This record gives sequence, C-alpha cells and structure tokens, in this order.
Amino acid sequence: MSAENKNNYYPFEEAEKKWAKYWLDNKTYQTTNKSKKPKYYILDMFPYPSGAGLHVGHPLGYITSDIIARYKKLKGFNVLHPMGFDAFGLPAEQYAIQTGQHPAKTTEKNIKRYKQQLARMGVNYDWDREVQTCDPSYYKWTQLAFLKMYGSWYDTHSDRARSVDELISEFEVKGNGSVHAKHSCKDTFEAKDWKNYSKQQKNEVLHHYRIAYLSDSSVNWCSELGTVLANDEIKDGLSVRGGHPVETRTMQQWSLRVSAYADRLLEGLNKIDWPDSIKEIQKNWIGKSKGATIFFDIEGSTESLEIFTTRADTVFGVSFMVVAPEHPMIDQLTQKNHQDEVKSYVKASAKKSERDRQTNVHEVSGAFTGSYCTHPFTKKKIPIWTSDYVLAGYGTGAIMAVAAHDSRDYSFAKHFDLPILEVISGGKIEEEAFESKHGKVVNSDFLNGLEVADAIEKACNEIEKQKIGQASINYRLRDAIFSRQRYWGEPIPISHQDGCTVAMSLEELPLELPEVESYLPTKDGQPPLARLDHWQDKSGNSIEYTTMPGFAGSSAYFFRYMDPKNDHALVDPAVQKYWKNVDFYIGGSEHATGHLIYSRFWTKFLYDLGEVTVDEPFQKLFNIGMIQGRSSFVYRVKGKNTFVSHGLKSKHDTQTLHIDIKLVDEHDHLNIEAFKKWRPEFEDAEFLMEDGKYKCGHSVEKMSKSLFNVVNPDDIIDQYGADTLRLYEMFLGPLEQSKPWSMQGIEGVYRFLQKIWRLTHNDQGVWIVEDVPAKPEELKVLHKLLSKIESDMENVSLNTSVSAAMIAINDLTKLGCKSSDIFKPLAIALSPFTPHLAEELWHKLGANESVHLQFFPVVNPSYLVESTHKYPVSINGKMKFLLELDVNLSVDEIKEIVLNH
Repeated sequence: MSAENKNNYYPFEEAEKKWAKYWLDNKTYQTTNKSKKPKYYILDMFPYPSGAGLHVGHPLGYITSDIIARYKKLKGFNVLHPMGFDAFGLPAEQYAIQTGQHPAKTTEKNIKRYKQQLARMGVNYDWDREVQTCDPSYYKWTQLAFLKMYGSWYDTHSDRARSVDELISEFEVKGNGSVHAKHSCKDTFEAKDWKNYSKQQKNEVLHHYRIAYLSDSSVNWCSELGTVLANDEIKDGLSVRGGHPVETRTMQQWSLRVSAYADRLLEGLNKIDWPDSIKEIQKNWIGKSKGATIFFDIEGSTESLEIFTTRADTVFGVSFMVVAPEHPMIDQLTQKNHQDEVKSYVKASAKKSERDRQTNVHEVSGAFTGSYCTHPFTKKKIPIWTSDYVLAGYGTGAIMAVAAHDSRDYSFAKHFDLPILEVISGGKIEEEAFESKHGKVVNSDFLNGLEVADAIEKACNEIEKQKIGQASINYRLRDAIFSRQRYWGEPIPISHQDGCTVAMSLEELPLELPEVESYLPTKDGQPPLARLDHWQDKSGNSIEYTTMPGFAGSSAYFFRYMDPKNDHALVDPAVQKYWKNVDFYIGGSEHATGHLIYSRFWTKFLYDLGEVTVDEPFQKLFNIGMIQGRSSFVYRVKGKNTFVSHGLKSKHDTQTLHIDIKLVDEHDHLNIEAFKKWRPEFEDAEFLMEDGKYKCGHSVEKMSKSLFNVVNPDDIIDQYGADTLRLYEMFLGPLEQSKPWSMQGIEGVYRFLQKIWRLTHNDQGVWIVEDVPAKPEELKVLHKLLSKIESDMENVSLNTSVSAAMIAINDLTKLGCKSSDIFKPLAIALSPFTPHLAEELWHKLGANESVHLQFFPVVNPSYLVESTHKYPVSINGKMKFLLELDVNLSVDEIKEIVLNH
C-alpha cells in the first residue's frame, strides 16, 4: 500500500475498539421495561457455548437479528434484544469425566469466549439481561415450573391444566369414573375405594394424572454416556455425541404430559407466522388421526389386546397381530415353548434405537409368541407375533396386521409365510401391498361393496354397537421424557419418602446442584448424584438422583429475559403484559420437533396457570440457512503412508481423509511441508503429485470442527474488520438458503467500506464533507436506497440491501457528493449494517449522541419518481445502444432526437 493510500484508509481496528467501548460505557443498548414506544422483541435461539467457539456459520443469525434490532430502534420501537446461554450440556459433562474438571468451569470459560467473539462483531445485546441456565437464580424458575406441573392435571372439559388438589377433591366425592382428564389410569374406582387406598396407592394413581409424572418408559439408553438420549440426539443407532451405541431400555423416568396439549399445539399453528414447512413438520410430529380402538380377546385369558387403527374398513383383512418387544404383556403372551426365541428377540431389539426401527423398513425380523387372539367379527384364531417395527410408545404398542394393504405388514407376512387377505379391490397383492384409500371393499361381510370412506364410518359404528371398541382419536405425539441419568443438569426438586414422591417446598428453591467426586454413574448404574450420602431433604428423605434434560432450561428462557433480576417470579406480570411474546425468533429448522414443541407446550401450561398472558411464545419464526464449509481431502494409499494427488487416485486403492483447510491454497494445492507438521503421523509421508503439485479434493459440507473446514470469525475480523464480516455474511445470498462459505467476494465488500471512507476523506485522510445543500440527483440516490432498505427489512432480504448500498455509493462517487445533507441520513441508514463505520462518520458530522439512537430518515416519494427513461435503439433489427431521455417527451420528439443522434 502506498503512503498516499495509507493516509486515506479506514482505520477499522481503531474505530471498532473505540466505539465498542463507547457503547459499553454509555449503555447504548440498554432496554427499559417502561416506555411509551411500541415494543419489539427480537431473539436468537439459545446457543450452547461449546469449547470450539464460534465459526463463521454461527454469526449469520446473530448478525441478522442485530441488523433488524438496530433498524427497529431507528424506527421508534423499544427493542428487546437479549442474549444468554443454554449452559447445561452433555459435552461439558463428558469433558469433566475425561479430565476431572467441573463442568461449571468449562462452561464459564466457553461462555467468556463466546461473549468476546460476539462483542467483536458489534452485536447490540443488552448484556444486563444475560441468562445462563446453569445459574441457580435462573433454574429456580425451571424447578418451580416443574413443581407446578407435578401439582397439576389436564382437565379435558375446561381444556386447561388444573390443580391436583381439585382432582383429589373429585376423587373423594365421586371417584374417577366421571373425571374428564388426560391420563393413563386403567382402573376405575369409586370414592369409597379412594378413601381406602393406602398412601402409596394414592401416590401411584395420581402419577397417572399429573402433568409431571413418574412411570416406566421405553427410552434410548447409551451406556457409554450413562444417560437417556432423545431421538434427535441419535443417528444411525449411535449417539450424536461421541458415536456410542444406543439401545432401547425400559426405565422408570420422569415425563411431562405434552400429549395433553396435542390439540392446542395443532390449533396454535393457525395463530402464528411461521414457515409452512415448520408448521407441516409439527403437524406430522403431533400426528392427529381419527380411527377406532378395537379389543381382540386373548385365547385362554380374560384380557384383551388393545389396538388403534385408522383403517377400520380393513378389519376383515387381519391375518396376524404384532406387539412391540417392549409391550407390557409380552411375558404373559409368550408360551413356554417360545420363550427362548422371544426373549432372545426382545434382547436383540433393545440394542436398536427407535429411529433405526422406524427407518430400517427393509429389515424384517420377528418372533411368534405362541399365543392367539380371537377376531371380534369372524371369531377366527389370529396368531400374535412380536416385531420391532412396532413401537411401544406409538398407539397401544400393538397392531392388527393387514398384510394386503400395509407395506411393512406385507413384508412381514411374505418373510414368515403368513396369510395375505385382500379386502380393498384394485391392487396386485401378489406383487405388493395395495395402500390406496380408494376402492371398493371386498371379502368383508357387511362392508362389501362400500367405498373406503363409507366403510370406515360403518365399521366404527358397528364396533361401538357390538361393544368391542370405540371410535377414537390418536396422536403420534408422545410425552416428553424429563429424566437424564447424568450430573450436569437442573436437580429435580422431588424427594422420596416411604415409596411416595414428595414435592419440595417453594422456600427450598433453588435446589442447587451439589459437588460430586466423580461424574460417572455408580457401579449399579445409578446417576452420579446417588454417590452422595447427604443428597437429602430437610427431613432426611432421599432427593431424586436424575437431573432435568437439555430442553428444560430453554423452554421458558424468553420470558426470563423480560425481567431477569426478579427474585419473586419468573417474570413480573406487568412486564410480561408489556412485552407479551417474541415478535421475531431466528434460528435453524433443526429445532422443529424438539425445542419449538416443548417451548410452546411450556408456554401454554404457564398460560393455564395465569403466569403469562400469551399461549404462544414466538409470533414470527425465521429459519436461517446453513453456511457450509468447503472441505479439503487428501488420498492415502491403504496400508501405506503415501498420498496420491486427486487426479491419480483412481489408479490406487485409497482412503479419503479430511484435512485442515488452512493447509490448502485457493487452487486446492496442498502445502506439503505444513501438512507434514500438522500431525506426527504424516512427518515421513510420501507424495505422488501432478505437475509438481499435490492437488486435493474438495466438497461442500456442514461446517464442523471435526471436518477441519471451520473458518474462525476472529481471523476475518483481524484482517478486514467486523463491519466487513457483517456485510459479507449478508451479501452471501438469501438468508433462508444454505450456501457455502467462500472468501472470494470478501475483498469486494472490504473495498466497498474503503470507498465510503474515501468519499468522505481526501487523499491525506482529511474530512471533506461540507454543509452545502444536496443536489436533486444526490437526493434521488439517497431516497432510493432508503426506500430499498425499508422494503428489504420487512421482507428480511438483507443481501439486496447490501447490493443497493454498493450501487448508491458508486453513484454518489460519480456525482462527487460532499453534502452533509446526504451523509447524515446515509450514516443512519447504514448503521444497522456497519455500526462502527456509521458511528465514526456520524460523530465526524458533528453529532454528540450515538447514531444508533436516531430516527430512520423519512423517505420522500417525490425522489422515487423517475424523470428519465433509457430507450433501446435498434438498427436493422439489432439493439445498438441505450439513450436516456426525459419521460415527458412525445413520440415524435423521441424520433427526432434518435434520428439526429
């Protein structure tokens, strides 16, 4: 860089440090809960602070929310834009197990790193509202919510949660026969029975009604991690964290009766502005279906096998029954001469995760129990099998198999040579199952000749008439398991006394997580808290050993941001009434069936209790696409420490290895010396090259530390500045689309910021903006940009705003603009995108108050009207050039000008 250019260079390092300190010292971003301004609450999804820190893919959402938050402030809104950390995480606990370092120390270090990186990016968070889920002053309110769920049941008559004390009063007066509740109690009792129940019996009954309850559940158990995992924590039968085997196991677990809210979760989707794709995912996850519950009497028993079906029209096509390996009646159903086979099968099934069992549709397995049930209409004997394609948690854990009209039943029947009975005409069942819901019913007694829809209705009516079942509604949505057999999580405020669960008092909260000597489970598989002899309540009763799952702390954190220092409530009612809910929520679509379901459930529960005034947490949801990394590969000859260049790999038997992208140049050539130093095992490596170079392979993948394709935002900021990083992340393309990270365009964005600086400074770096009136053509450029930014903000199309700003600066440069009448509104308009540069320009323009506390300039529509038009001029049918002319000219005048050109 020449000396002359150096004088006219935007000193981003100096400016960014100066203004970051200024904003912090002056609390520029502090938000008040009392304001006459309209409120706007914008929020990023709760991040987990990993040890790797942020890579350039993470800030995309943070920068987006920051730009919108700054813009809304300029538009006169009281903006709440907080940040905190979902700090209870399995990685910190695994690190503690490996090193002995307390998870709190690891988490504190990671949070500090995240905050440093976020601060460098210039995001305008109100850090006075920071929330950390591992802070007892925060998780006190998570524990309190759990206790309220424990003390509540769901009344289907009033369609809301009510106090368990009211339920007990009903039991004492009339038993449970007429109670309208979401529950799992199979026994009916009268008031006198209830009064005669022991304390333990009453405790057990109430768990069938409580919203937070204890029961035996089928769970995904990972022995290596020593904990239960959610479905989204498992991939290909292995834990996402660490890649350890996962098996299905029945364990006593705390659960939340999320299923009680299934209908309200569905109905609520009509009230919120979310992407249709996310709404559809949630609808499918909730899985509401109308059908019939049918009872098949078990031969030689007084009990029945209960099934739910949406296709009662196919009841005459049942040729066998299938129960899940975890079905509670599996031992009772298994006959002596089949016990070894069934036990072996159940054991093998336990090693598969639920997700594997659902997705491995081509793998057919099962075992015959030796038992039969009676068809409720034909009275024929139906064999009862067990197979892992049936899940205990879905429906009743048992199905009536109609092989002719269900593909998995068909595969099972073919594999085990079981009958395939056609009852819907139109298919070729000798080749495949006919799953259509259209056609005539055949071979079905009183249903023959009916269309499917009519047959379903008639079959349901007949089932109820003969009292062999009833029409019913089923949901795929299951209750959320709320126990984790690990240390690093919120303690569950329940003690155990004489075989009963007892809620701890509100005065005892927060129940703080104690120190332990080891973070591993005990030898008999108990959670780490079982190692403590003193883990007892004030009466000497043992406190629950399991801790809460990861989603506990993130299910209501958005309310806490409203009132984070309140010692008396999660949020003050008046404060919550002002902020209501989140107006704009930004995050990835991967949370559609986890966090977004649970937080909606949690909010509806708090609404039922009058704790909050809204029953939906997030009014608008925006999904940020993924910034992907460009991975680099080398090719090692199997069994040797020899690497072949990309063009030669087809001639060798090679193994593909990911390598650090810092070892590769822009032409995919490997820095061999750096590669040898990267790892000791490659120190003596040999290379087969092309034209004297080793060419690497490449691919676009998820940006991940494990794939060595991570780009650290700190490196970008060091070289180009935070405003360049911010602009470039927006400039990459539409926010909702995934796109690969590339450094090819970042120089252009950097030069754009330098162009703004040179437009306002001379070659010696002296400020040259003057207090002179703006020219009409300059005002036109300005107001076109202002209008574009306003439109793009509403559509969250920030990449086109950046493009428009570049065009505007080019035009102003051509016009030689020097007027402060242009640069004052321009600094304000650019401030959401380039907060540091805008602040620097604003103060040079003579301001004393921050640019971020101003009002967005008002667009003057008169400057948006075009006074000229570019006419294409064709000669002999070919367009030769464009001629810009006044729009008020007549056709004859245009002709004359063109002919005289």
